Amino acid sequence: MGEVRTRFAPSPTGYMHIGNLRTALYAYLIAKSNDGKFILRIEDTDQDRYVEGAIDVIYNTLKIVGIEHDEGPDIGGDYGPYVQSERKAIYEKYAKELIDRGGAYYCFCDKERLDNLREQSRNKKIPFKYDGHCRNLSKEEVVKRIEAGESYVIRQKMPQTGTTTFKDEVFGKITVENSSLDDNILIKSDGMPTYNFANVIDDHLMDITHVVRGSEYLSSTPKYNLLYKAFGWDIPTYIHLPLILREDGKKLSKREGDASFEDLYNKGYLKEAIINYIALLGWSPGTEEELFTLDELVERFKIEGLSKSPAIFDTEKLKWMNGEYIRKLSLEEFNKLATPYYDKAIKKAEVDYMILSKLMHTRTEVLSHIPEQIDFIDDLPDYDIDLYIHKRMKTTPESALKNLKEVYDVLEALDDWNFDNIHDNLMDLIGKLGVKNGQVLWPLRVALSGKQYTPGGGIELAELLGKEESLKRIKIGMEKLSKS
Repeated sequence: MGEVRTRFAPSPTGYMHIGNLRTALYAYLIAKSNDGKFILRIEDTDQDRYVEGAIDVIYNTLKIVGIEHDEGPDIGGDYGPYVQSERKAIYEKYAKELIDRGGAYYCFCDKERLDNLREQSRNKKIPFKYDGHCRNLSKEEVVKRIEAGESYVIRQKMPQTGTTTFKDEVFGKITVENSSLDDNILIKSDGMPTYNFANVIDDHLMDITHVVRGSEYLSSTPKYNLLYKAFGWDIPTYIHLPLILREDGKKLSKREGDASFEDLYNKGYLKEAIINYIALLGWSPGTEEELFTLDELVERFKIEGLSKSPAIFDTEKLKWMNGEYIRKLSLEEFNKLATPYYDKAIKKAEVDYMILSKLMHTRTEVLSHIPEQIDFIDDLPDYDIDLYIHKRMKTTPESALKNLKEVYDVLEALDDWNFDNIHDNLMDLIGKLGVKNGQVLWPLRVALSGKQYTPGGGIELAELLGKEESLKRIKIGMEKLSKS
């Protein structure tokens, strides 16, 4: 086998959905695991769906996650142009050659006629299929109508008998009846090719050896193979990927509010975790391992590990994986990533972010969840004194008030305010009082945060909030308890 060449050929429609990114990743892994080339091609023939700035989204996403292409519109290569709208003349040339070979024909049917055919199909409750009205027009009539300025499309001339069979690396051998295939449009009336035609021409001319795409294209593949055969070209290796479904069994969809790569990234999921998770949506390394860097994926990836069963996008699993990647960061790296989220939640208080990061580093799964966990820092929330009751700690409002008074006196006397000092003095107090740690530390946590769940216990929160703020909040707690 010669050099393996794969391609990622997205349409610039505005965002990079998860299925799209997975296709790019698998195409990249197949190329790189075989020392091959990974090509980026922009399929913009459907100008109605084109979104300004969408090509930049594609470039930026690939760059962020580290999927580097060897050829593409921005870096060039020997097989360009790499944007379909710039290849219009190429498609026209091959469409005309296909007509000469008997594999395509000019169709002059207007919108009204086609709409009537569709209406008839709907009434009969059968799928629409073009009736071949223009299939057998003579050359003379075609020339006459073109010269008269009639609008036309070019359609593929499907064989009307027999079958077409192809092999897919994931789904195996697939056979279809040729009579079921529609004479689909190859060149539209504006001269632009359809995806069905352009992708075949481009894949052949760019020497693509492995075509990686979603399983929704399985049913169209026989049409593509008939084009390859009509031109006498080699057929590439097909790898159709299983669907990605939501947990409710529906297809992932931006319209349904499902996250794109950009959404996940902006929510504070790490790019390494996203790529790692997406790699496992339809592929298995054959072991129980789940955490892989991109380089490790290149080493381990094999087409045989792909599944034909739909993959379920499990947000909880992604959160868990993201948490694993966050814990792999150094404290300094985590602090840098967390700082924008601290800034959202902390507007007034003066807090040492590194102290906060020591608390948050092992307790964070998604960076965007940080603000809700630290919303007590700026302002002590109004809370109910029932929070002081903790069955396991055996605390009551009465014991909480008594112990908070003791804590207040000890902390007020401290000159050097740091974790070790606070810890040692409070442990001494607990020893003197002859009570369990929770009898003192639970009321302290509640008084300082007004919350049941916090990043860190009472001692950590006291260090974080500082002496003045801690004493002020303990006093508020004592007043609440005194009034009860």
